[in-house]
Amino acid sequence: MKYVLATFNRDKARELQALLALPGVEIVPLADYPGAVAPEEDGATLLENARIKARAALALTGLPCIADDTGLEVDALDGAPGIHAARYAGPGATYESNVAKLLAELAARPGAPRSARFRTCCVALFPDGRELCADGVLEGEVTESPRGTHGFGYDPVFLLPDGRTLAEIPASEKNGISHRARAVLSLAALLSPI
Repeated sequence: MKYVLATFNRDKARELQALLALPGVEIVPLADYPGAVAPEEDGATLLENARIKARAALALTGLPCIADDTGLEVDALDGAPGIHAARYAGPGATYESNVAKLLAELAARPGAPRSARFRTCCVALFPDGRELCADGVLEGEVTESPRGTHGFGYDPVFLLPDGRTLAEIPASEKNGISHRARAVLSLAALLSPI
């Protein structure tokens, strides 16, 4: 069985491929297909954005597709950046510019709670119209400055309950506890009998 991973983010693709290591399953990144382009993620929810990506990949390849969307919800920012996490600092945002904007906005609210959560929604879409969905959440806080060299995105400022950031733990440990791991492993359990 072959699944297309509907992402152009190489860091995310690497994580997803490791998490979806199912016997007899080949995972191929969408970027390997000529003519593949990222669709506009204009959904109002993580689920809608994951569906948009999965549908675009299915339309191009005709193969079962897996897509995810992840948001960082910071309580003091009324849930922002939320579904806009990847482009929080604007079009063409980098990991660093997104983190800088997040930290600046929190610094402008001294004493505000720094509680936050990562939320991931995964969708598997099949040519016959079947759809499987799974979610994952990881609770934590936002640090005052980045720490760690592992991971990507907001990992250096996402503090786990044990006092380490996601960027301070190796990928093997992160893939056992993260929001994405929880969503993808739940999806993998749904896929295994298919």
